[in-house]
Order: sequence, then C-alpha cells, then structure tokens
Amino acid sequence: MRHGNAFGKFQKSRSHQRAMFRNMATSLFLNERCETTVQKAKELQRIAEKLITLGRKDTLASRRIALTYIMDKGVVHKLFTDIGPRFKSRAGGYTRVVRTRHRHGDAAELAMISLLAADEAPKKAKKTEKKTASKKSEAKTEAKEA
Repeated sequence: MRHGNAFGKFQKSRSHQRAMFRNMATSLFLNERCETTVQKAKELQRIAEKLITLGRKDTLASRRIALTYIMDKGVVHKLFTDIGPRFKSRAGGYTRVVRTRHRHGDAAELAMISLLAADEAPKKAKKTEKKTASKKSEAKTEAKEA
C-alpha cells in the first residue's frame, strides 16, 4: 500500500528534497522558467501551483506562509504583486511542463517548466459530432431522393 507516499524520493533524504524544491521554486518565480528533469518538474509543478494560489490573495498570513517555503523576500514580493494578480481570474493550471531534450551525460529526459502568460487561455477539447441513427437514416433518404 502507498499510504503517505505522495512525493517521489529522488534518492535524497527528506531534508535534502525540501531544500532542493525550495531552491527550485524560488528560482522558478524569479526567472519564470526553469529546466530540470521531467520528474522534478512535475513535482515542482504541484508545489508552484499551491504557492501561486496562495499568492492570489494578498494577506499578511498568506505572505508569511509563502515566506516559510520561498527563501527570498524579493521573490515573495514578486509572487504577491506580479504573479498572483496575473492569475486572479484563472482557476488553476498556472504552469506548463514541456519536454525538451535528453541530457548528454546520463540521457535523463529534461523538461522546461514555465509560468503561463496572463493572456493565455486554456485549450478546450474539440467537440466531434457523432452521427446518430436518425441522422444516418436522414442521410440515406436524402441520398435515395437525389
């Protein structure tokens, strides 16, 4: 059973994992993009989405919670004044993970995680019309008449 195994281990101790993702989240918000392995990017995406949701409401309590994870006060200020209001009307999905290349040394699959622009709309699934039995019969009768 996988109780309590929500996060990947990445062959690191828990304190090292926490420090690594704190650094990665800080640099992601500072530069608005970061290149890392696909697994780390997916894990960072979960953390970043929660912090951006926190940054959407600018209260003292939410700033203090963000400061416990992000290590730079300037980056926290950017999160609450620039990044948070950018996604005010968006319900989620603030980041994008794009697979880029394989690393030359160990052939690890790398990905670019980046914040979306404010004006990017989420892609909607294309609707395809399925022909029902009545539409098929109508089409056959029209073909016979012609």
